[in-house]
Amino acid sequence: MPAPILRLALPSPLRRLFDYRAPPGVPTARLRPGVRLRVPFGRREVVGVLVELSEHSEVPPDKLKAALELLDPCSPLPPSLLRLCRWTAHYYQHSLGDTFGWALPALLRQGEPAERRQERWWHLAADARPDDPRLARAPRQREALQTLAQHPHGVPQALLGKLRLNKASLDLLLAKGLLRTEIRHHAPRERHGSWLLQAELPLNDEQREAVEAVRAGFGGFNAFLLAGVTGSGKTEVYLQLIHQVLEAGRQALVLIPEINLGPQTLERFTRRFNARVALLHSGIGDRERLDAWLAARDGEADIVIGTRSALFTPLKHPGLIIVDEEHDASYKQQEGLRYHARDLAVVRARQEEIPVLLGSATPSLESLHNAHAGRYALLRLRQRAGQARPPRFLRLDVKSRPLDAGISPPLQQAIARTLAAGQQVLVFLNRRGFAPTLLCHDCGWIALCPRCDARMTLHQRQRELRCHHCGHAERQPTACPQCAQVDLRPVGAGTERAEERLAILFPDYPVLRIDRDSTARKEALPRLLATIHRGEPCLLVGTQMIAKGHHFPRVTLVAILDADGGLFSADFRASERMAQLIVQVAGRAGRAEEPGTVIIQTHLADHPLLVQLAEQGYLAFAEQALAERRAAGLPPFAHLALLRAEAHRPGQAEGFLEQAADEARQLLAALQLSSLELLGPVPAPMERRAGRHRAQLLLQASGRAPLHRLLGPWLAALERLPGARTVRWSLDVDPIDLY
Repeated sequence: MPAPILRLALPSPLRRLFDYRAPPGVPTARLRPGVRLRVPFGRREVVGVLVELSEHSEVPPDKLKAALELLDPCSPLPPSLLRLCRWTAHYYQHSLGDTFGWALPALLRQGEPAERRQERWWHLAADARPDDPRLARAPRQREALQTLAQHPHGVPQALLGKLRLNKASLDLLLAKGLLRTEIRHHAPRERHGSWLLQAELPLNDEQREAVEAVRAGFGGFNAFLLAGVTGSGKTEVYLQLIHQVLEAGRQALVLIPEINLGPQTLERFTRRFNARVALLHSGIGDRERLDAWLAARDGEADIVIGTRSALFTPLKHPGLIIVDEEHDASYKQQEGLRYHARDLAVVRARQEEIPVLLGSATPSLESLHNAHAGRYALLRLRQRAGQARPPRFLRLDVKSRPLDAGISPPLQQAIARTLAAGQQVLVFLNRRGFAPTLLCHDCGWIALCPRCDARMTLHQRQRELRCHHCGHAERQPTACPQCAQVDLRPVGAGTERAEERLAILFPDYPVLRIDRDSTARKEALPRLLATIHRGEPCLLVGTQMIAKGHHFPRVTLVAILDADGGLFSADFRASERMAQLIVQVAGRAGRAEEPGTVIIQTHLADHPLLVQLAEQGYLAFAEQALAERRAAGLPPFAHLALLRAEAHRPGQAEGFLEQAADEARQLLAALQLSSLELLGPVPAPMERRAGRHRAQLLLQASGRAPLHRLLGPWLAALERLPGARTVRWSLDVDPIDLY
């Protein structure tokens, strides 16, 4: 019987498998789908994943290379994760090898063993003595030996520094036979006793109905949308459902949108449960991430909490998937594999035959549409938990009013009253930096990014101009580069400017700024949150980082400085995002016994969106928005795929997209697909970004199936186009951002 051909997925953008011969001496029985092999690939070596065995290859036998090494005795990927990765690569029209790259921890991609952490321990040799004559002229080695003598059970490598043990001295002692070492595997923490460390909170009728509905769906696939107003106790619903999952001997996967929500979510879960909780996000180290990944795979992590990439964490006994703040755009990966973690969570739950719960105070229109269509069960929480009441909305018309760093006099008065009453104020402005741009008062010069069609933001503390699109930064000029005058003025307000002005207006109260700049250091955000939770009167100034998930019981006034940004936009999703942001920010007010007020500063106080949000709530807005989307034939009533291209020279990207459009038209005719429409190619809304000229071609279909019938053969044709190698191009299936 001829040796089988190995078909591997490699870390390459090419949407195909690569054929290799088995490594010498490796029996066929050990070659199972999911194992990793190190293989030669061009001039380098890479780690690939075995997908299947074949008897034939299109590569001539004399050209077929042998794999170098089998890295796994068995597949580190359970069959369910292999199946999910294959589905993901097919749906998003992405390379399977690159999909595995996004799903696997970095150390596994690099060929490290799929094993739990190992640690080296140092012990005295049986015949070691501090008076050994070989140590007569080695005082440091003698001291190290005396220290180790005080630890008869040995010293782990991690504690050497604390005991002031020098590694070089220990290596010399080892060479002399006075020490010995052993490798110990990291032992998983055992769990004993009840699952609960803290009593569960009493549920109101709506919460109890939601818990019972999801619990009735245990044991099979069911999708639920939990639409609960801010402060309605969605997290308590999650916690009580997870308790029941743990009691059944299963694991829970909880997805959160932002890294900064991880520590507080972890703290809440560890306070409630006597369980092994793993936290997975891009901010943890590679070794820590692999350990958590393996613990989840082997059933040693009871609860897994993480951002979007945690969706690919294997679970030995899956029981429930929860997607918190399911509307959040952070769940959509915007580069490489452009997957949506919320949508994949539903796919994974169906494959694993377990329930999935999507929760939000402001559900996405896609999820509401799925609920209306019967694909999701809709669960409503209309009341705030405990004695908390919904906040009162005030639309403050700032037309013709003077604005001091974006703050009107009536708002200043309201802030002063709130602080004097011993309460906290949250001031929301979704713009980082000191000012959105810098302007010359004499000639009208504006600070533009040299690499993008965008203005640079002034960061005054660092005396720096930064582009928030490409990252370009330069020193703040002291004179106008165009006319040499020195009257350069910051235009508009960002969080830095609001922080500075509020500190002057209210000098007796601390002003805390929470944005990406102020929380860049690891411990910055926990320190700021600890100050807030002390409950003393203060002012919080921040971007959307503080709009979701945080519980600030002493905040009774929320001020939205500029609500007009998303009301007039070319992006059809802009009004949905604006409504979600306003409601989420407003939800930070009045979450305890004291009532909350939300003041929305706007030049368009009578705008229908603002009126409807303030008077009827988010779901009323969403129903109207869905009706408008249906009439316009836009998602979720249509399905999109966006082909983006960028190049160094103007016109190059459009030229490639013209060829792509011609290929698509030919395929549409050949496949008899009449329900698809090509829009473009057109320049991207920001035509030049990071020095590249960008264009895009949009495909719109009334059904998902016809769109995917086209995409496979179309992309295969695009890869053969002459222009495909001269431009950078990518396909985004179900895009949420048309920029």
